[in-house]
Amino acid sequence: MIALATRGSALARAQTGLAMAALRARFPELEFTEVVLDSDGDLSPAELAPDLPGQGWFTSRLERALSTGQVEGAIHSAKDLPTDLSPELMIAGFLPRADPRDALVSAGDLALADLAPGARVGTSSPRRSAQLLALRPDLEVVAIRGNVDTRVRKVRAREVDGCVVALAGLLRIGRESDGQPLDPGHECTPAPAQGAIAIQARVGSEFAEMARAVDDPVTRSCVEAERSVLTEMGGGCRLPLGALAEPVGAEAIRLTVAWVGEPGGPVRRITELSSRGELAQLAIKVAGELR
Repeated sequence: MIALATRGSALARAQTGLAMAALRARFPELEFTEVVLDSDGDLSPAELAPDLPGQGWFTSRLERALSTGQVEGAIHSAKDLPTDLSPELMIAGFLPRADPRDALVSAGDLALADLAPGARVGTSSPRRSAQLLALRPDLEVVAIRGNVDTRVRKVRAREVDGCVVALAGLLRIGRESDGQPLDPGHECTPAPAQGAIAIQARVGSEFAEMARAVDDPVTRSCVEAERSVLTEMGGGCRLPLGALAEPVGAEAIRLTVAWVGEPGGPVRRITELSSRGELAQLAIKVAGELR
């Protein structure tokens, strides 16, 4: 029996189900099971993520269970993982990425441009807030927390006029029709690693080798490029930074990075094309241009 740690939300367990299905397909002779753990973020539902101390609010308890041998692996939304990982742990596999874009869930299923003046839009993300207000300074951004289902319900109950969530989250819980995708090159560039599922393991473990067998190399290249930009800019969910790397043909990657240097300031976007072998240098170059 190979135990995998997961958070208890519907989205987290759906993602863990996808990871276990990939592992079972590759290793049909083995049995995989999930171990549901509450994260620090789950245990502090009244607090907004940027107000919680440190990083890893949604990953640290799973990582502790992995480090202590309680489980063999941990399944995460890749965007939740800190850029500075424990040296004994590694991201051994990335599943093929779902649609990485953000989506607007709104009363009446309106596009961003069609929201009424002064509409109340919920998000606890400095990145989303900064990009929304740069486009629509008339909006009232309202800080909300909760899993995807909870935030969608708040819109349907008219507690807010809309909210912004990851489109991949809606897709994975079967609610993709609730959201209008936002243009990553103009409206809202997503968080680094958004839409990717990470399989974490102990360095040198047998399970790490299993996870490598289901690793998607294109997703890895793109996510590592985005996380490199985040590292260069200082890391952390507090940064109003969006980064999206997309494959172009067989060997190239297009990297779009959005940065808001000061509250209420303009969004600076840079788009660069690079070969996969030069992504580390590209991340350093783009971060240097944005600073």
